Amino acid sequence: MTNTNPLKYVQQYSFAVLEAQLYLDSHPNCADALAYYNKYKKLYEEAKTDYEATYGPLTADSDANNECWQWVKAPWPWELSANEEV
Repeated sequence: MTNTNPLKYVQQYSFAVLEAQLYLDSHPNCADALAYYNKYKKLYEEAKTDYEATYGPLTADSDANNECWQWVKAPWPWELSANEEV
């Protein structure tokens, strides 16, 4: 990612996935919508994985550390310091 704010990618892709889900609720047989959903779901998952690898988990269920609870140790995702380059 080259964006100076990688959280923005996570937010954008998350929004696209949610909107596609809502559309697919009323148009379940739309192949274009399903392709759009799959594309942006993959981009969302990649962006979230990249973000979390650098800055830590975005949600408590993303904290995969079995040795200690990391969720509250790092800055919250919306805090400016959480989005600074390491």
